[in-house]
Amino acid sequence: MKQSCLAVIIGVGPERGLGATLAKFFAAKGLHVFIAGRSQNKLELIVNAIEKKGGTATLVVADATAEHDIKHLFDEIKRDSRPLGLCVYNVDSNIPAPLLETESEIFEKLWRQNCYGAFLFGKQAIQMMVSQEQGTLIYTGATASLRAKPPFTAFSAAKSGLRALAQGMAREFSPRGIHVAHIVIDGVIDGERAGKQFPDYVASKGKHGLLQLEAIAETYWAVHCQHPSAWTQELDLRPYKEPF
Repeated sequence: MKQSCLAVIIGVGPERGLGATLAKFFAAKGLHVFIAGRSQNKLELIVNAIEKKGGTATLVVADATAEHDIKHLFDEIKRDSRPLGLCVYNVDSNIPAPLLETESEIFEKLWRQNCYGAFLFGKQAIQMMVSQEQGTLIYTGATASLRAKPPFTAFSAAKSGLRALAQGMAREFSPRGIHVAHIVIDGVIDGERAGKQFPDYVASKGKHGLLQLEAIAETYWAVHCQHPSAWTQELDLRPYKEPF
C-alpha cells in the first residue's frame, strides 16, 4: 500500500517546516495527502504548492489536543474511498523553563500537545488501519524523548510519554499488520522556526550542522516502505557533526 492511497499529517505549519515538507514529499509519491493544523492560511499555502507540482491534497483545520477536531479530521478521511496508508503525528511544542518556574498550566499544555494529542490521533488512525490490516503510523520524537535535561524537563516528560505510547501501540498492533514507528529528531531542523527563534545558533552550526527537511522526509518514506519482515520501531536522526 504505497501508491493510490491516502496520507494524513497533523502538525503542518510553515512551508519551510517538517510537516509541510512531508506533505509535499508524500504527494510527489502519488498519495493524496490530508494536512491538518491550526492555521488555515498556512495550510492553504501548502495545498497550493502541492497542486502546482501535480499532486493532490485536502486541508482540515484542527487542534491536535481537541478530541472533536481529531474525530472530524478522520471523518473527512473516511469520506474518501481510498485506503489510509500513512499517518504522521508531527506536533512538536516546546516551552523551555526551569522546573520551579514551570507553571502547572504549561506542564499540562506540553503534555496535551506532545502526548495526549498523539493518543487521540493514533487511536483514530489505528481504528481505520485495523480493518485494512495494514498501514503506517509515524510519531515525530525529539532528543527529549530519550533523556531529560533542564530547562526542558516538562517537554521531556511529554516526549517520553509519546515514546512510550508509540512502543505500546507497536507491540499491540504490529501483529495485525500496522507499522508504528517513533523517529527521534536529535538535532536542530533547518526550517523556518529555528531560523526565526535562534538565528545566531543556526548560523553557528555551519554546513551540514542542521537536519535538512528533505533528508528527514526521505527517511520517513523509507520507514513506510519497509518490508514487514524487517520493520523499524525506533530510529534516531542527527547531523554527522552532532555530538551524542
